[in-house]
Amino acid sequence: MSKLVGPLHDTPTGYNKKGLAAPSIASHLPSTSFSLTDKQREVVKLLGGPQRHTLLVGGSRSGKTFSLVRALYARAIRSPESRHCILRFRYNAVRQSVWLDTLPKMQRLCFPSIRYKEYRQDGFIELPSNGAQIWFGGLDEKERVEKILGMEFATLFCNECSQIPYSSVLVALTRLAQNAPNIQTRAYYDLNPTGTGHWTYKLFVEHKNPQTMQPLEEPNNYKWMYLNPLDNKGNLPEGYLGMLNSLPERQRKRFLEGKYTAEVDGALWTLETLETCLHEGPLPELRRVVIGVDPSGTAGKDDKRNDFVGIVAAGVDAEGTAYVLGDCSTQEGPDGWGRAVCNAFVNFEADAVVAEANFGGEMVRHVIQSCARNLGITVPTHLVTASRGKAVRAEPIAALYEQGKIKHKQHFPVLEDQLLNFSTNGWLGEKSPDRADAAIWALTHLLVRQHHGCLIVPPILATRPAVLLGDPSPSMFSGSLRPTTH
Repeated sequence: MSKLVGPLHDTPTGYNKKGLAAPSIASHLPSTSFSLTDKQREVVKLLGGPQRHTLLVGGSRSGKTFSLVRALYARAIRSPESRHCILRFRYNAVRQSVWLDTLPKMQRLCFPSIRYKEYRQDGFIELPSNGAQIWFGGLDEKERVEKILGMEFATLFCNECSQIPYSSVLVALTRLAQNAPNIQTRAYYDLNPTGTGHWTYKLFVEHKNPQTMQPLEEPNNYKWMYLNPLDNKGNLPEGYLGMLNSLPERQRKRFLEGKYTAEVDGALWTLETLETCLHEGPLPELRRVVIGVDPSGTAGKDDKRNDFVGIVAAGVDAEGTAYVLGDCSTQEGPDGWGRAVCNAFVNFEADAVVAEANFGGEMVRHVIQSCARNLGITVPTHLVTASRGKAVRAEPIAALYEQGKIKHKQHFPVLEDQLLNFSTNGWLGEKSPDRADAAIWALTHLLVRQHHGCLIVPPILATRPAVLLGDPSPSMFSGSLRPTTH
């Protein structure tokens, strides 16, 4: 650890600033001893280069966003009346994660004497000391985009680029045109790395135009750096790194090691697709909810085959958009997984269970119905038969993901890892895709049916039938469904 004793430079020593003498910001640094990690010192050095575009690729909580917000804030201090903008795909995301979280933490640690005034309704903050402004925008809202496109900026920061299409970035870059005093225009980018097919990999690592795949005319104008949560270990809560280390291999490479991963040839799902399908905010009212089940022959946790029973909850709203709500998969024997299915049915206020019958046939229905009787409930159970290969069943669901018709309530690491191993050549994973199969059965039941070889979206049920018997809690018949997760 080294103490921060000087200003953040956005140009290297000796770089020609056309005679402009940039005022030092050393006087604005905290009087207490704020310390940078070794990796953050490397970031400062990288940002001091002459390049116009800088990308930080890092795992979860590696400090990449903090570093870039700090650099952008320093540029605002240095340049009176300058404008700067931080963008994400959704405005609510940039507001919650950057404006209300990273920014105030960074300001208290690094620039406690430089206060800012908030204009939340308009979407920006202003430094009273020099009139510089920092705007926050979402690229998914037309009105906010139009407001941003009506101004010019000295700095653009595209935060979490795994969610931002390259076409949107190109439009935003047309606004990187303010001739602000003391600084040159800069574009910053960061993301938890996705697959090697992502536009950031093409642009910064391969130095190719992501649209034409031709070599860049000015490759030295694009610099990047890997960051790792281990580099930021001193600032992380106890147990966080252990949690990241326990993730499936692909997610561990992404969120812990902070590295791009090679994509499966002919992949039906990509990391970028799964990143953009994450639903933020409250769920809409769901018109139908089902529990998908992929049984196995497991005898319990001591079974050497170590098979899981896939149990995934999914629902669909009145507009025909489906939501993966929860992953309740278990390694228990028949009594255990039967209870898990029934518990998921109750907790997610489901209308039915959709279970694959290939492994056990009617025995699957018997296990579920036996557990349901013990709980005093009725669980409508539909058995489905896998007559086609896994990839063939998965393809129409993958297409609906691409169309934005399927969302995830939260990240489901094991389920998503299994989806990433589906390709047009089949399932490429080592073990059975239990969770993915369960999800595909549930989503197919909600969104897709076959009619003379064509895929048709079925009509949404007008009402949610009352399916529970006994003495259910009032919440089970709530008009506004808000499922809970395990």
